[in-house]
This record gives sequence, C-alpha cells and structure tokens, in this order.
Amino acid sequence: MNSRKDAKRGSVVGKKATSTQEPQSKFVAYPLLQEPVTTSVPYQRNKWNPSIDGSLILLLTMVCAFTRLYRIGRSNRISWDESFFHSRFPNQYLNRSYYHDVHPPLAKLLISLSRFAVDGNNRTIEPKGNYPPDFNYTFTRCFTALFGIGLAPLAYLTCLHLNMKRKTCFLAGLFVIADNALCVMSRFVLLDTPLLFFTAATLCSIAGFQNTRHYAFSPAWWQWLLLTGLSLGLVSSCKWVGLFAVALVGLYTVEELLNMYTDFTPVTTALRHFGARVAALIVLPLAIYMASFAVHFAVLNRSGSGDATMPPAFQARLHGSKLNHQPFTVMYGSVLDLRSMHPGSGLLHSHPHKYPDGSQQQQVTGYSHSDSNNNWMVMRVGNGFNYTSDPLLQVKDGDTVRLMHKRTSAMLHSHRAHKAPVSTGNYEVTAYGKPEWSDTNNEWRIEIHKEDSSVTNGEIHAITTQFRLRHIVTNCLLSAAAVKLPPWGFRQTEISCSRSQDLRSAANLWVVERHINSRVPSVDMRPMVKMSFISNFIRLHLEMARSNNALIPDRDKYNHLESDPWSWPFLVYPMRMLGSWNKGDIKYYEVGNPLIWWVSTLMCLLYPLQLAYYHVRKARGISGVWAPGEELHFWNAGKLLWGGWALHYLPFFAMGRVTYIHHYLPALYFAILLLTFEIDHFCRRSTLGSRSQAAVVTICAIGVLAVFCWFAPLTFGHTGSIGDLKYRQWLPTWNIYRDKYAM
Repeated sequence: MNSRKDAKRGSVVGKKATSTQEPQSKFVAYPLLQEPVTTSVPYQRNKWNPSIDGSLILLLTMVCAFTRLYRIGRSNRISWDESFFHSRFPNQYLNRSYYHDVHPPLAKLLISLSRFAVDGNNRTIEPKGNYPPDFNYTFTRCFTALFGIGLAPLAYLTCLHLNMKRKTCFLAGLFVIADNALCVMSRFVLLDTPLLFFTAATLCSIAGFQNTRHYAFSPAWWQWLLLTGLSLGLVSSCKWVGLFAVALVGLYTVEELLNMYTDFTPVTTALRHFGARVAALIVLPLAIYMASFAVHFAVLNRSGSGDATMPPAFQARLHGSKLNHQPFTVMYGSVLDLRSMHPGSGLLHSHPHKYPDGSQQQQVTGYSHSDSNNNWMVMRVGNGFNYTSDPLLQVKDGDTVRLMHKRTSAMLHSHRAHKAPVSTGNYEVTAYGKPEWSDTNNEWRIEIHKEDSSVTNGEIHAITTQFRLRHIVTNCLLSAAAVKLPPWGFRQTEISCSRSQDLRSAANLWVVERHINSRVPSVDMRPMVKMSFISNFIRLHLEMARSNNALIPDRDKYNHLESDPWSWPFLVYPMRMLGSWNKGDIKYYEVGNPLIWWVSTLMCLLYPLQLAYYHVRKARGISGVWAPGEELHFWNAGKLLWGGWALHYLPFFAMGRVTYIHHYLPALYFAILLLTFEIDHFCRRSTLGSRSQAAVVTICAIGVLAVFCWFAPLTFGHTGSIGDLKYRQWLPTWNIYRDKYAM
C-alpha cells in the first residue's frame, strides 16, 4: 500500500538506490540491511544494532516471561475453555478418535503435542473440575505461554521495521507486557495465544517486507516475503480469525500491484512481482493450511464423537466404525439408514410425534445422530412378498419402492394437499399408512446419480451409491436442505418434497449409510469406498461453517461471559475466567489495562480524522505540514496498524455468532502498536528535545506499568475475599465485586 512514486522506485529490480537517484524530498524506506546510501531525510531506515536492539529485545523477553510464567501453575482448576483445548480435544488426538470442532487444527495439534510430551497418550483428562494430582498441567500452560512471551519482542521488531525510534519501539514491547488481558490469556491453555503470536508474526513480516521493497528479488526481499506467507499459513490454521490477517496482507499486495500498473512498470517486471506474491502469499499459506488438516485426518483415524458430521465414505475408513462391515448390495427387505448428502441435514428420521398443522400426520425429519428411529425397510410395491423366505432381489435404478419406518410401521409419504411447514414452496413429507395399504402416495422411484465404487451395474450399494427418491404422484424429490424445524420439531432438519428439478443438488441426493440384512453376508467396506482428501477437506469446512453459525448468543448469560463488539474497546464487560467466585477460589479476571485500552481506542477512532485533517491542510497548500519524507512514513506505517485494527475488529459487527471480549485481543495488538506509532509521531513533530521526548516515553511506561500492577491480583490469581478488590472495579458494569447480571 505504497504511494505511486514510491512503488515506481521499488519496481527497479536488482538496482540499489543512490543519492543521485532519489530526490532528497522523498522518503526512502530502506530495509534492515547495510547499504552504501546516505541521505538527509528525517526518516531513514533503522539499522539493526546487535548491542542495542539485541539487549532491548532480551530485556523485554525476560520481563514478559516473568509476567506470563509467574505462578502459572497456582490453580489446578480447569479454567473456562481449557475444558475444550486442554482436555477434550487433546484427549481425542491422543486416543486418535475423530471429533468435530469449529476451529482449524494447528493450535490444538500443538497443544496435544505438549500434552503427549509430558504425559504420553495413556490418560484421559475430564473436561471439568480439577486436574489429576499427578498431571503436570503446569508444563502445558508454560508451553502456550511461550507464544505470549513472544509478543513483546515481536512488537519491538515490528516497530523497528516501521522505522520508529528505539525508545518507542521499547515502549511498544512494554505496552504488550503491561496489558492484563494479554497476560491472563497467556497463562491458560487456549487457542488465542498461538493465534496472537502468529498474527504478530504476520505483521512483523509484512513490515519487514515493506522495508525491503526497494530491493526486489534480493535475498532479504524473498526472506520477508516467504516469512509473511509462512505466518499467514500458520495464523489461518489456528482460527478462522486469522483470515483477517490474510485480508490485511491481501489488500496491501493489491495496492502494491495496482501502483505498479498505474506507474507503467514493465510488464515482465510486474509479472515477476505478481508470480512471486502468488507463490509466497497464496500457494505457501494454502499448502500449510491444508497440511494441518492432512495431519488432522491422519491422526484421527478411529471412530469418535464427530463421525456423523462427515460422509459415510469417510466414516467407513475409520477404525472401529460400525460402517466398516455391512452388506454391500441393497436387497428388498433390507433395513437402511439413509443419509442426506447435504451438509448438516443428517439421517432420514421419524418418530411418533405429529405435525401440529397441515396433515397432522407423523413427522419425518433429519437427525444427525445414530438412533433406531433412523431405520427404514425398503419394500416392493404391492403385497404378498415374504422378505424372510422369498428369493433375494436387488434394488436397482428406476425401481419403484416403498419405505417403511421400522419402529412405527408407517410408510414414507407425501401429497399435494399440504405444504412443508418451513419450506412452503415444497410439499409436506410424513410417515403415514400401513404396509398392507395400496396408496400411491407412499411410492418413490429410485434414480441413481453417481456410483463411487468400481461396481457399476445399476444396483444400489451401501455407502457408494448416491441416488434420488422421486415421488411417483407429485414428481417431487425427497429433499433435506439443513432447514431447521421449530421447537415442536425438536429443532431437527425439515424433510420436504422439493418441486425443484435440480438433479445435482446435494439436498436431493441420498446414500445408504448403514445396511442391515441378516440374509446378505457382510463385507469389508474399506476397500470398496473411495476417499478423496479434497472432498473431505471441503465437506469438513462446510460443517465447520455450519457449526460456527449455530453458535447463537445466549442472552440469558449476557454481560457475564458474552459481550457485544461495541463494548470491547471501551472495556465495558470484562470476563471471569472461572465460574466459581467464592472465598478461597483462585480468581482470574480478563480485564485489560484500562489506560492502554481506552487511549489506544481513542487513537484508532481519531486516526481517520487525523488523515483527513492532514489531507485538507495539504490540499490548501498550508506550508509546514510535513517534513521531508514524513507524509509517506505516516501513511506506510499507519495503514498497516490502523488497517489491521479495523480488519480484526469491525467484521465482528456483521457476525451473528456468540462473541466474547477475548475476540478483541488481535485487534488490540494492532491498536497498541498504533498508539505507540502516534506517540512516536508526536515526538518527531513536536519541538521537544530528546530529553523531553524521553520523559514522555518514560511517563507513558510508568503509567501503564502502575495500572498493570494495580490489577495484577486478578491477573495472577486472587485467593482472598473479593471484597478486598472492590476499589479495582472502575466501571459499574464490571463484575469483580458485584455481579447483578448472572450470579
């Protein structure tokens, strides 16, 4: 996102800038390299000084390590989402049982690896209460705390790449250290700390890449470009929130390429830049992201709690799955579990409950879990067949069949008389009638859509054959589109008969997930089924998105755990890390450093107005607005920091899912660095001397450290009466001392 002139200079490949090539009135953002260039402009690049920068980074790392590790194993209570990320999901990885979650697997795999290192795979940790006395939970907490410790040196390096003064670079690291919310989140086994670390690594890498833009295709240029792609792959593999970092780098890259186009960069040079960015910023991150899921699938090779979210072909390859061995060819008289191919729709299901309106006949729904109410017997049209003694007859493409619900003996039925309760453009589907009745509304024709095995003889096969069920009378298709019924339907999926003739729609396609017939020998299904990583990868993401959208806010708990995005920057509703808040409990409170949060929020809100103010003054020709190179530096650094804050914060207003204050932490990191940048900008533009500027930085550091210490009891764990901390409740909405909302 550079200016046109700056991008034009950067398009020169393999040439080093010299004082004769660069007008002295323009800013040159040199990389952290040694180059023979001298210039009098005020914003020269920061050169790496091992004695100074190395010492400051070491100091920041040590101080940050103390705050993140101090008494980290004090509480043996499983705190908040540790029940998922330290207990439940690592349990699944260690015993290799397949599970389903809304988050990508990388951070969970790393946490599981730390648990394996300390405890092997012979233990299951219950996801509530206290950790077992002989379990070294402190080790795994220290492991995730390492990511939190890395935030402070990354903040320093990022500001150094953005060409801030070293005193403000150091201040940025102190701000990260002194934020209580960042500190307390680093002390528990959660996904947020690895996410924050890789987000910070992405920002540091793109800032380093920006600093090497005048050395296109040099080793340093490639290094920072590849590090940016690596960081993008890692951050997006922890949580989907990491895609906001992808968006930031994507917008930056698009502006760079557009600037090359408008500055008439030679086509061959522009294509080289485009190809390099595609390889490093698209192919590399995508490869890392997909590799994390490949490891996820490879580790979880046993049947587990998440089987039902995946297609039958995937389930049949899992060790211990009930789908491994079953009859292959479907016969009349077989009992079937029919699964919709539409993600989230589940298995064809019925139960004795009636529709409250319409025909008021027996409900037919979609249900995801294994249940005897999912069993349907496939029958021939007409009577007089003995399915236990007559010769076996295969069910084939084009056959007209009837499906009897095994538990209630009612027939799968549809009619024109009534519309579906939710999808009113479709016909209602019910379970109605008896096997001996001759009712054409109970008849369905089988239409094979695809056969995924090597056997393609027109027969219906378990798991491998996808088919449609067409109602004979109405010509509609049995459909399940993941539409949920009201409470009277137990929030299960609506099954309707669709008048749409979309023959490829997954909602209209079915597969035999389980086939039961004592007269037909079972076979090993694993060699029969085809399993594609890409199809499993896509299906899992559809299920993850569906599960994510199902996380609806619980308004009964509002202001106790959940909170709206508007409240986060103002620290209106901090969150208790433990449900129990009694005397003797070790109490942790996710409250940020109010001084950092409120002032950084003010800077984020004022930055666009500040840009507009400077632009208006420049347009009016008012002299003295910018020193040489100052305007470009203000834009190059500010766009990354403010843009990162906006991209990591504003999208939450459009989300319908449940949100918590910790969702603001990635945006907070950008806000902290923007605050540091504004302090640096003020010191540069002011008439203050170096000592006065140092005093400003010192006052800021002392202020945030003092506030951090004030709230430290709730960061490191408070064991006394909470009444002792009543004066730390700065806002009436905080539930430190009183909780009028939920407790």
